[in-house]
Amino acid sequence: MADCGPHWDNEERQSLMRFWFEHSSDVSLREQVVAQVTLGILSGELAPGERLPSIRELARRFNIHANTVSAGYRQLEVEGWVASRKGSGVYVRATRPAVRAASVDVLDRVVANLFDATRRLGVADSKVARRVAAFAAQPGFEHILLVEPDPELGRIVVAELAEAVFLPIEIAGFGEHASRAAHAFVVTLPSKLDRVKAELPGSRVHCLRIRSVPMSLAEHLPPPGSRAGLLVGVASRWPDFLRFARTMLVAAGFDADALMVRDATQPLWQEGLTQASAVVCDLLTASQLAGAKTIVSRILADGVAEELNALVRPPVS
Repeated sequence: MADCGPHWDNEERQSLMRFWFEHSSDVSLREQVVAQVTLGILSGELAPGERLPSIRELARRFNIHANTVSAGYRQLEVEGWVASRKGSGVYVRATRPAVRAASVDVLDRVVANLFDATRRLGVADSKVARRVAAFAAQPGFEHILLVEPDPELGRIVVAELAEAVFLPIEIAGFGEHASRAAHAFVVTLPSKLDRVKAELPGSRVHCLRIRSVPMSLAEHLPPPGSRAGLLVGVASRWPDFLRFARTMLVAAGFDADALMVRDATQPLWQEGLTQASAVVCDLLTASQLAGAKTIVSRILADGVAEELNALVRPPVS
């Protein structure tokens, strides 16, 4: 099965570097941004041509003010570590500048802050050093592998994860994943968990939490007494989505004859949907419905992407 995750060429690969920030540190968050990117470049974790996370993405993920991230990126550009491309992002330069004393000073301060904090907790320096070494020695995951035999459902799940997960995501069907599981964090949906575990004995398989579709739709629907006669669209490439959504809407009091059910794999499927009061659809289909009011019914529960980001960081043994 083709890889449905994001792709980048050598000049525009998304950075897979892992960031962490200490908000209560004596070291400013701007300096922490600068130090981590600089160290990532020096260690080879950030390769020439890799694109750093956007200012908005980094700020949102770690609860940092966007101006702080922007200031850090500007300093990195002034020092020669990165280059910004208008409308595209910030990229690691092909050549490295000489390491400046200021960057080394920031590293020293970050390390000193770590040891100060652990000493206050009564942890021996030798134990901290061993833990740091163990953390650094752990191999990271290169990608997330979603095992899902239904390609349309798989594409929807990938689209939902890709909004916030920082690793690239690939899809594999049953029997296709064994050779692709190396260096991958394997995930699947609850209904497939037992089979995937049986096909990958000894491997960790993470089960993605799913949401209650009726609950996710309820907050968007009009009051029960005003539902009859409303023209409502239902659109998706996934046949089960069309079936489930239609069944739930009829059960919720909508007229079956007033539902415009559209298979998004068919030609001209968008026609007339702008006339509907709303179109119930999945995240992927919503991106193709310009001009229509959409109600996106998601597969995954809230917080799943954030959970994955935490799990795919190398564990400390």
